[in-house]
This record gives sequence, structure tokens and C-alpha cells, in this order.
Amino acid sequence: SLITGKIQTIHGMHAVRAALSNTKRVHHELHVTENNREFAKNYKSAIKKITILDQKDFKKLYGSEKSTQGIVLKTKDFERPSLEQFLKNENFNNRSVVVALDQITDPQNIGSIMRSCALFNCKGILIAKDNSPDLTPSLYKAASGAAEIVNYFRVTNLKRSISELKKYGYWAYGFDSSENQKSYNLNFSKKSIL
Repeated sequence: SLITGKIQTIHGMHAVRAALSNTKRVHHELHVTENNREFAKNYKSAIKKITILDQKDFKKLYGSEKSTQGIVLKTKDFERPSLEQFLKNENFNNRSVVVALDQITDPQNIGSIMRSCALFNCKGILIAKDNSPDLTPSLYKAASGAAEIVNYFRVTNLKRSISELKKYGYWAYGFDSSENQKSYNLNFSKKSIL
């Protein structure tokens, strides 16, 4: 398993709310602007150290409120399963979907895909380590809380990892944007890689 224990910075209302609701995390400090005092009050039991800053002090620490929404959480990363552990756990489930991404480098796009995965009960994202972002503050914010529930696997070799999933009963489906033929009658396997 991946136990980093490193301190992460998460900002934005939805991403911070999801992180504060995640009982696997240990939280260090919540910084909010005065306008977010009520937001902070709701999480007094989840985090001991809450600092309410005026706009000027908040801006000195974090820059414009535009990207942070005036809410910044310092929290420890939690234990996430390795791909191998994930596959062993999913082996007991009849249905499992994993999305494999190649050459997607923008944290905003990955965050959007992560939100869709959460909505459609997709269990994880598989992505090549090269040129893919780690779980950064901007990715957490773009994911709007989905990063707390969707597994994010950065792998050395995407092709090899897809082959490994196939050994566990997954079927791989690829989509070609240059293909004109529409396939509306796809009947996906119970364990699928998209």
C-alpha cells in the first residue's frame, strides 16, 4: 500500500469538505477567510486548528482567493491501495470499471474525469507516470472531492498494467476518435477497462 503520510495542501470548498469528511485522513490546519467562518464552524470536530484570516493576510499566504475560494486545508495523505492490492480487493466484486488514460497531462482534465468516475461508480484511473500529474492541489480542486474516493494509479507501463488487469478478468475497450462508425450496442463485460 502507498503510505506517504506527507502533508498535502487542498483548497476549494468541495475538495476541502470531502477531505475533512474522509476519516482516513489526519488533518493539521484549516485556513479560511472571514467570509468562510461558517464553513469552518461546521468542521470544528474534524480539525483542531482553524485559523480565520482577514483578506490581506490570506492573500499574503495563498494569493488570490479566486483559485482557493478562501479555504485551504493542510492534511496528511491517507493510505491508498497499490494497483496489486486494488486488483485483489476487486477480485471479490462482480462488477468493476477502471478508466485508462494515455497522454492526459492537464490536472483540470483529470479532475473532471475523476468526477465522472465517482458519478458512474468507476473504481479507479490508470495513467502512465510519464507526463501525468501527481495528486496536486489543483487536481484535488478540479476533482471536487472525487480524489477521496476514486483510486488514482500512476504506472510505469500502461500496456503492462492493462495486461495485468486482463489476468484478473477485465476486458479492455478502446475508443478511436478518428473512427466514423458509431457503436451504440456495446455490451460491456462486468469487469471493464475503458
